[in-house]
Amino acid sequence: MSASHTAEQPGSLTAELWAAIAPIYAEILDHPFIAGLTDGSLPREAFRHFVIQDSHYLRDYARALAVCAAKAPGEQDVRAFADDAIGALAAEQGMHAEFLDVFGETAAEAAAEPVLPTTRAYTSYLLATVYGGSFADAVGAVLPCYWIYARVGEQLLAQSSPDPLYAKWITTYGDEAFQSVVRRVLALTDRLGEEISPAERRRMVEHFTTTSRYEWMFWDAAWRAESWPV
Repeated sequence: MSASHTAEQPGSLTAELWAAIAPIYAEILDHPFIAGLTDGSLPREAFRHFVIQDSHYLRDYARALAVCAAKAPGEQDVRAFADDAIGALAAEQGMHAEFLDVFGETAAEAAAEPVLPTTRAYTSYLLATVYGGSFADAVGAVLPCYWIYARVGEQLLAQSSPDPLYAKWITTYGDEAFQSVVRRVLALTDRLGEEISPAERRRMVEHFTTTSRYEWMFWDAAWRAESWPV
């Protein structure tokens, strides 16, 4: 079963969440960065920008997942989010190191590059939400990075890319190992939907929508070669 068809029963929290961001997801799929991945036309410099900023992002995303683990009420979810935090760091150290090698750069050199505006804004919102909010707030904020990447990877996997570098990136997020992780988080989300108050549910939708917008902005920043204006 694919991540796209998991747990989205009518009336479920995941159905409500995805309905809230359907227009945002459509814009993500239509973005020239994503189109360039699949047809191989994406400029390498745009991909380099993405990889370096993603390395910065994943370090803070791992911290956010660790906070989710600390706030999780059940032992199984504590372990799952702790494992995901470790996995996020492993991705930063492993997969990105391979990509950076193509550009003749080391992880240390990439880490020395500045964290750019969209990355800073996204991670600041993410960390403020997971530290300051409830477990449900935290899950709502971290979920788009799981779910949107799974859907994009699944969507692009059938097309792949004539560029081996981009094909490798697509395979990472489209393969079954990552999809199964996302299914687990979606199942947790629907369990939460049965337990939380209407006010908490509204906050989850708000956080989920906000960080979904940041996902679009993250790819757009790479496409625009975003930098600090001053």
